[in-house]
Amino acid sequence: MPTNIKGPAILLAQFAADAAPFNSLPNITKWAASLGYKGIQIPSPDTRLFDLKKAAESKAYCDEVKGICADSGIEITELATHLQGQLVAVHPAYDAQFDAFAPAEVHGNPKARQEWAVQQMLHAARASRNLGLDVCVSFPGSLAFPYLYPWPQRPAGLIEEAFDELARRWKPILDAFDEVGVDVGWEIHPGEDVFDGVTFEMFLGRLDGHKRCCINYDPSHFVLQQLDYLSFIDIYHERIVAFHVKDAEFNPDGRQGVYSGYQPWISRAGRFRSPGDGQVDFGAIFSKLAQYNYDSWAVLEWECCIKSPEQGAAEGAPFIASHIIEVTEKAFDDFAGGETDKAQVKAMLGLEQ
Repeated sequence: MPTNIKGPAILLAQFAADAAPFNSLPNITKWAASLGYKGIQIPSPDTRLFDLKKAAESKAYCDEVKGICADSGIEITELATHLQGQLVAVHPAYDAQFDAFAPAEVHGNPKARQEWAVQQMLHAARASRNLGLDVCVSFPGSLAFPYLYPWPQRPAGLIEEAFDELARRWKPILDAFDEVGVDVGWEIHPGEDVFDGVTFEMFLGRLDGHKRCCINYDPSHFVLQQLDYLSFIDIYHERIVAFHVKDAEFNPDGRQGVYSGYQPWISRAGRFRSPGDGQVDFGAIFSKLAQYNYDSWAVLEWECCIKSPEQGAAEGAPFIASHIIEVTEKAFDDFAGGETDKAQVKAMLGLEQ
């Protein structure tokens, strides 16, 4: 039977700051709880909230972190390792921009930066287990994305080699997650080499169907690509282990379409919005996820080019709560049924007794 989705929860990455109540785990969990959230997704690189290395090494520290959350009536949903995962695979065109995701001591040194990122992911595997979590969410990174549009024509084998290398880098990391029983849910996202269903299958195939290679479902990225985000659930529901509630809208005109003409977010044909302000049919999404027995968290990821984060966060909890389906334990027409009578069944089918 279908099961209940948990929530509402909130990813803290867009809210953590140096000023209270966003500057420490005790403060930010109290803030989240005051808005009605029951869970938080912790951005693992943010040392104002969390020490990833310490969490990997100390169960006692993890118990302390869980206790701080529990004091506010909050659970930890997942560790978010998007920034570290991104740095496992970086095309040189992005080196300068992505250095900001890593500590200063590895800036300008792509090899050292990648080694740091790999170690961070290994820490995340152990930290997730010490926290009692079964899922970690992340990005896979990108080697091929600069070659997305084939002009000039791509050399034969370029994309294949990029995905081969991506799998080579992630296989030992996923094995480490498997050792501790934790899934990695990739946020399938333009800018990553894994940005839609086809590329996910390309990656998964090279990983020989690794059972820890899973999906953090975020429909907003599919709206911007004009991909059918409901059919995506039908196809990949067995791999969906996490869910970001983020809205988007796509309004092409005679001047711009999917690529949006290098415009800032406010001027793009495709742009992110607060839940309920865009075009995503969340009623249908929550129904499909419930239908396929998704029983993990619905997590607000606030990104909006118009609305303030404070208003987005305040509206997000009741929005998610209103969409969580209390699933039925019986069929609506059970009242018209009865006990199984094999003789009656055979008779109704005209079969010999």
